[in-house]
Amino acid sequence: MSITKNKIMAKKDEITIYTNETCPYCKKIKDKLKEKKIKFKEKLTSKNKKEWQNIIQLVAASTVPTIKYKDTYFVAGRDFQSEEQLINIFENYEKCDFPIEEQLLYQMRAMGFNIHQAFTKLDNTLKEINTNYKNLFEDEHESTN
Repeated sequence: MSITKNKIMAKKDEITIYTNETCPYCKKIKDKLKEKKIKFKEKLTSKNKKEWQNIIQLVAASTVPTIKYKDTYFVAGRDFQSEEQLINIFENYEKCDFPIEEQLLYQMRAMGFNIHQAFTKLDNTLKEINTNYKNLFEDEHESTN
């Protein structure tokens, strides 16, 4: 069952945004939430240093805005790419029924696969560059004879 916008608005301080004073993307997120009449609590990283350091260690990123929603953290750029996508996450969020250990196992497997795919693609690109370079060098060498 999806969470509707009304349910989000009804839950006071359910959304916490970790931000700083100079972050323009944080402002865009906050403006979008206000526009949608979704309540949130803002926590400045400079005034919540110990809490922010713990969150950095937990999510392995020091990116703002970082948003906590229903005990799950969402990091800008990694977990959402736009204000609209973040709102969509809120509206459709459902907590996973699998135990955290099982979730982590499958997430690690997926990460390993994605890393392997990225390195394979990089290797193929480098081989193509190398081949093109060799062909260019051979073409230049032949034209000078």
